[in-house]
Amino acid sequence: MPDETQSTDEVITPKRGSLWTDMRRSEDWWAIWIGAVILAVAFLLVYRSLPSDWSQTVAAGEPVKISSPLKGWLGKPGGWKSNPITSIYEAGERNVLPGMVGAFCVSLAVFGGGLAVMGHNPLKFAIGFIGVFCLAVLAYVLAGQDVIKYYNLEYALWALAVGMIISNTIGTPAVFKPAVRTEFYIKTGLVLLGAEVLFSRLLALGAPGIGVAWLVTPVVLISTYAFGQAVLKMESKSLNMVISADMSVCGVSAAIATAAACRAKKEELSFAIGLSLTFTVIMMAVMPAVIKALGMSQVLGGAWMGGTIDSTGAVAAAGGLLGEQALEVAATVKMIQNILIGVTAFGVATYWVTCVEKTDSGIRPDAREIWYRFPKFVLGFVAASAVFSTLYAMLPAGQDIVSAVVKDTKTLRGWFFCLAFVSIGLEINFRDFAQYLKGGKPLILYVCGQSLNLILTLAMSWLMFEVIFKDTVQELVK
Repeated sequence: MPDETQSTDEVITPKRGSLWTDMRRSEDWWAIWIGAVILAVAFLLVYRSLPSDWSQTVAAGEPVKISSPLKGWLGKPGGWKSNPITSIYEAGERNVLPGMVGAFCVSLAVFGGGLAVMGHNPLKFAIGFIGVFCLAVLAYVLAGQDVIKYYNLEYALWALAVGMIISNTIGTPAVFKPAVRTEFYIKTGLVLLGAEVLFSRLLALGAPGIGVAWLVTPVVLISTYAFGQAVLKMESKSLNMVISADMSVCGVSAAIATAAACRAKKEELSFAIGLSLTFTVIMMAVMPAVIKALGMSQVLGGAWMGGTIDSTGAVAAAGGLLGEQALEVAATVKMIQNILIGVTAFGVATYWVTCVEKTDSGIRPDAREIWYRFPKFVLGFVAASAVFSTLYAMLPAGQDIVSAVVKDTKTLRGWFFCLAFVSIGLEINFRDFAQYLKGGKPLILYVCGQSLNLILTLAMSWLMFEVIFKDTVQELVK
């Protein structure tokens, strides 16, 4: 069986093999299979729970009560003031313990099963997973405290912090390591995210949002990478690219996809994500205050935050501080930007194979290398978006049905992301990052790139939302 521990020098790249072999043994493909099964089961359960005359009821213009049979069986800790136990259980008020157990069992089953087929030891994974999941629970509980919630210090930060404290003090326990599967958790969560990024949602604020997300993002990505190579002379091109994509596209999700495309080392990916999350926390706390101080409209402020704050969750939190309009615009712009994950991964894979590796080695790799290098889980993200957009548009009461499905899958996605952030923290050892901070180049790269991103995104947001599409946007956000 493969070694359950992973070398810090291991690169993020799929293994070679036939397509059938890859579909059975690749983490990317298993992220797709797991995501597809979860989405299909959730949809079927919701669909089967509909009353027999639901289509006639909808045709008559009457509302249909739609709820998922999974309600209560999937959950996470809630808020609390002084007693953390009440985030899980409070007599007569809350009992999310069955939902947490359900999330644990589903996660253990799908990831353990996938790893078993891939050739890993499922028992070792199960033992380690108990510890990793408990740390994820702790992160959720910490994030639920009222004061912490007020300052928008989300679970991602606490999951990362909990993992880093352990890895940099007592060290990550060996028993945990088989369950430290950052990419597997994130990739599967991203496939589930595809069901939430509906094409129909993009129609409402699509044109101005595309102007912000699709025009500024590639300019910032290319400029930041060129700056790192031409001005900063960064030794690691892959670290340069991962930081550039992480900062310009959409944070962790883009970093994972880009790291696979350019064969970045795992420690480079962990460093880039840690750097990104640090600035994400700062930006989601500072930007709403700056927007209010400058007297910006909620629409302009929301578009600005949606195009610059890396994390989708942080965008929603920051938008909520400004108001409902800001939240809607910020989330829409971020979802439009999320679509660039696949485009960016494919573009980086193509560039890396045809230019970087050709230059570095003097040998032009086979064109099929682009396919090998392309992160396959992105296909699952796009497919989920396409399928659920179709269901949303074609089914009677499609909006309500899809919303009921997504409500449950979103809970699981949150757990998967939390597990990933815990895993990132458990993999981060600051002593290992010293080589990447020589001369402060990665930090300078991120600050300069994000500064450019803030300026260009603000300018494009103003042009699109306040000038070109001003009348349309005002009608939509009334």
